[in-house]
Amino acid sequence: MTAGAATTRTETPLAAAGLQPPPSVLRSRGLRVPRSPKVIAGLAILAVFVVIAVIGPVIAPYSPNETGIYCRTACSGARAAAAWLQTIVVHPAEQVCNAAGTVCFNSPAVLAFLPKPPSGAHWLGTTVFAQDVWSQLLVSTRATLLVGFIAGAIATALSVLVGVTAGYLGGNADEGLSLLSNVFLAIPGLPLLIVLASYVPSAGANVIVIALIVAVTGWAYGARVLRAQTLSLRNRDFVEAARVSGEGRMRIIVVEVLPNLLPIVASTFLFTTLYAVGAYVALAFLGLAGAPNASPAGLWNWGEMLQQAYPQNAVASGWWWWWLPPGFCIALLGMGLALLNFGIDEFVNPRLRAAGLSRRSARRAGISLRPRLGITPVMHRRATGGRHSATAAVATDAVGSEGAAP
Repeated sequence: MTAGAATTRTETPLAAAGLQPPPSVLRSRGLRVPRSPKVIAGLAILAVFVVIAVIGPVIAPYSPNETGIYCRTACSGARAAAAWLQTIVVHPAEQVCNAAGTVCFNSPAVLAFLPKPPSGAHWLGTTVFAQDVWSQLLVSTRATLLVGFIAGAIATALSVLVGVTAGYLGGNADEGLSLLSNVFLAIPGLPLLIVLASYVPSAGANVIVIALIVAVTGWAYGARVLRAQTLSLRNRDFVEAARVSGEGRMRIIVVEVLPNLLPIVASTFLFTTLYAVGAYVALAFLGLAGAPNASPAGLWNWGEMLQQAYPQNAVASGWWWWWLPPGFCIALLGMGLALLNFGIDEFVNPRLRAAGLSRRSARRAGISLRPRLGITPVMHRRATGGRHSATAAVATDAVGSEGAAP
């Protein structure tokens, strides 16, 4: 870029009006994604889950398959006691005789074994199978996150390959690739997942296989979004200049087009990762992701914990420590990924960058934040008169125009 072009770009509406923006507005031009509270909160949540996934199986106090049942006598017959279960006497032992009273025998007590609530020995209680819930939760985090991130990466790569290629090439290639993505969009995702998982019985024992199955159903929407954005970029001046200078198609796509799509690619990755986690949990809850005690043994995940709790009426019986922790982790991970996605949206859209400003700095800059329920705050110019308000108004437009430039 020449010096004259650089000078032309710096001549913003502020320079034309002979005004200088307040210092807070000048500082707002340097806003980056980590300054957004949403992104910071999302990264903190995601970092906690990543740490648990790395060290969870190491710090787990017990094996997730270990059962703490022991018998006071030889374990032939009914269980006499359970270390990790509550023993409830349903019917006490008594002597039963016939009507004449000539024949009597001792009827043993009828016992019921129920899960134990959280305690010092078991932080999240136990299951009806005498297994430690805390250990299962720690071990299950690794497989759930691995499948989510791997499936998200594969689906995002497919979206970039199909969407960007179709948008840039156009013609028959665009029609064929768009038809492919439309077919996958039209097919219901969950039934297709069930069919694919049913034809691969050992999928639950391999993270890569189950991630591939999930990724097949999650790439089409991102491909459509990237195709639409590529269509708006392929006729820009910098792309035309690269095409006239003799650059090849592959280099133009990789060097010129794709860097301008990185925020959308990141948003697509977060969206597909969230979808992959939900799809994997759904498959495990339906019993299609492989059980840990089956052959081949499946992987412990949050969906498997819910799948074991549901048939035992854990919800109706009030055993909240069995089903609530995995459900809460699913919701919390989804919230973290959603917050990151919202933060990237604010970074991409210049009109949403006011969310990164504090109320005090926004007030000094003459920017009005008008938050609405369920809507991200948007910059609004104040209607009051005066040189300071006019300066802030022109500064806001300048920041938006510079952020929107490719």
